[in-house]
Amino acid sequence: PDIDIDFCFEKRDRVIEYIIKRYGADRVAQIITFGTMAARAAIRDVGRALGVAYGEVDKIAKMIPAELGVTIDRALEIAPDLGAAYRNDHNTRRIIDIARALEGIPRHASIHAAGVVIGSQTLSSLLPLQKTTDGNIITQFTKETVEDIGLLKMDILGLRTLTVIDRAVQIIRETCGQQIDIDNLPLDDKAVYDLLSNGDTVGVFQLESGGMRRLLTELKPNRFEDIIAVNALYRPGPLGSGMIDDFINCKHGKQQIEYLHPMLKEVLEETYGVMLYQEQVMRVAGRLADFTMGEADELRRAMGKKKPEVLKAQRQKFLDGASHHNIEESVAGHIFDLMESFAGYGFNKSHAAAYALISFQTAYLKAYYPVEYMCAFLTSVIDHQERVVFYLKECQRMGISILPPDINESYENFTVIGGNIRFGLGA
Repeated sequence: PDIDIDFCFEKRDRVIEYIIKRYGADRVAQIITFGTMAARAAIRDVGRALGVAYGEVDKIAKMIPAELGVTIDRALEIAPDLGAAYRNDHNTRRIIDIARALEGIPRHASIHAAGVVIGSQTLSSLLPLQKTTDGNIITQFTKETVEDIGLLKMDILGLRTLTVIDRAVQIIRETCGQQIDIDNLPLDDKAVYDLLSNGDTVGVFQLESGGMRRLLTELKPNRFEDIIAVNALYRPGPLGSGMIDDFINCKHGKQQIEYLHPMLKEVLEETYGVMLYQEQVMRVAGRLADFTMGEADELRRAMGKKKPEVLKAQRQKFLDGASHHNIEESVAGHIFDLMESFAGYGFNKSHAAAYALISFQTAYLKAYYPVEYMCAFLTSVIDHQERVVFYLKECQRMGISILPPDINESYENFTVIGGNIRFGLGA
């Protein structure tokens, strides 16, 4: 199993220390990861090994397009200058040919950013371990192999937004004398939904990109379910499928919600007839074709992997089950096709809901405590000058005064002084 949990960014190390103390140092280890040779790195390494002048090698490396995951073969196809150099220059061709052979192989080992494995017995009896130069115990197996042998892998993730929320609540307590119960906010708060509907979401978790803000102004969310849906909708698959337009139009009554069968209403009504979540695929299989939860999960996995022979068997099972509810085969087949098409980009609702809650919490803090929240947010990006400038502009747009650094009043971080934000000396 693979479990992901988000923790306050600044306290992640304390969580790992607790896990080691709780379960025993001999049963807990972080996970190794291997950095592989990407196209540019492979060319530079080969050039260095061959003693070629850095300037010459760097020129070749920079001909590789700055495209995510681009390979040398792909670069030779799409970069005319690289292709010409490969054909016309012997040294370039030699470097590239050797680099192609090395591309993708492990270059160095490091510690996985979040992965921790926890065993029910001493880990050294289950898999090989090693000690890093700074004394950390890590697995010699990658996370994929750790999962394959059945060990529990947990991703202990440091989420900066949780740190912002924690710091904002602390600032509110210190400056306003109010204790915010951040985990028990009223999820029907109108001010929050007004903020979201206006696209005033710079600094709001998951909702601050330009595209997301446009979506919010069109959708006009007015219930928590809408925030969950937004997290699931704003992804490449739904963006290119027309799902978003259907969702928005049906929500606002501009388009009639249509169900292929009346039994679908209880499953899809919350998303205005759009099949958006993986859980909905599973519920449809259970409700219409009597799949157990385990069988429905197998169906979801099969649809995600798109294995024809497995899908063929699952389709027949679905048709047979639907017939017990007197659903015509043609209708059941159409529903299965719909499920299959959406399963490719269906989102896990539990994940979307968890993130939607954090989105709501940050929107609430921005709506009711804008100075304190933006102060906490600025401190969270204090080491990134461009981001500090960006969020300072947002503060100015919000009418928040930014006071300059003061040797007598400033602290290391940004602080709230009399309803204004005082610049931190660490910025």
